[in-house]
Amino acid sequence: MYAVIETGGKQYQVNEGDTIFIEKLAVEAEDKVTFDKVVALGTDDGIRVGTPYVDGATVSATVIKNGKAKKITVFTYKPKKGEKKKQGHRQPYTQVKIEAIKA
Repeated sequence: MYAVIETGGKQYQVNEGDTIFIEKLAVEAEDKVTFDKVVALGTDDGIRVGTPYVDGATVSATVIKNGKAKKITVFTYKPKKGEKKKQGHRQPYTQVKIEAIKA
């Protein structure tokens, strides 16, 4: 069984036992979170697609840690103007482990 959940403006296909990196949530490590925005639910019988979400379907997960991704360099410039700016950016994330998918 798998589910397609929506969180942080993105959609993720998850199975039980998966570990995924999502946009940062305001929770601490070892907390339980429940995702109720289930867009689709795939079972042996077929797939159930919500309009926009599947009624009564939830995905429960445990937060492993919060952290920051590797640094990327953001460089902007305007040619022939002598204007340039170099910045770094580290995107915060939350790592979660999917525990159960309830239909």
